[in-house]
Amino acid sequence: MKPVRIFCHVQGEGPGYLLDILAQRQIPVEQVNIYAGEPVATGLDDISALVFMGGNMSVNDPLPWIDEELTLVRRAADLKLPILGICLGCQLIVRALGGVVSPGGKGMELGWHPVQQRAPDSPWLQGLPDKFDVFHWHGETFSLPEGAQLLTGNDCFEHQAYALGKILGIQFHIEMKTGMVQDWASRFTDDIANGGDCGQSAEDMLADLAHRIDELNQVAEVMLGHWINQFAE
Repeated sequence: MKPVRIFCHVQGEGPGYLLDILAQRQIPVEQVNIYAGEPVATGLDDISALVFMGGNMSVNDPLPWIDEELTLVRRAADLKLPILGICLGCQLIVRALGGVVSPGGKGMELGWHPVQQRAPDSPWLQGLPDKFDVFHWHGETFSLPEGAQLLTGNDCFEHQAYALGKILGIQFHIEMKTGMVQDWASRFTDDIANGGDCGQSAEDMLADLAHRIDELNQVAEVMLGHWINQFAE
């Protein structure tokens, strides 16, 4: 099988548990570390799917690689390639497909908060409970691309995940592992201090962490499994 190409924008915000899921299915991976100065790989003939991970920048920032990734998303969407975007990656896809990314208006949503299904009959949500806890770290929101289906939302940010053809956009961090949560909670202290009503303390993020990560991994296996089935069957 051709590899899945994963774009990582910030060190420490890698694919996490997604790598475990792909390894379980023996799907090869090619990782492009934008934060290390690696160029945006623009070829599409040699891959099965594209993944765009998170980052602390905005898709509206004037960074050269953002424009290159937006162009890549449009080309891949035209070819109907499977695309996955997480947090910043979710917003990159939105902007590439004509949507708008803007401040959320409620400060940052940080830590563990539930999301609610908004399309309970969608095959993308099959096997998931109506409401489930996930890990968040974002302050911007987005409009839905034309034709996209809203999958989940909550009181902090109504648009949390969407699907469009073989494209899956997820605003929350479904990929987290224990070490990643510990790292973010200790490293991004300014965000935590300014979290607002939808924020969370580092102590609350780390409480009962093993159990929370186990439940999140189960959500990831289901939701990301539906996306992987678009090209792995």
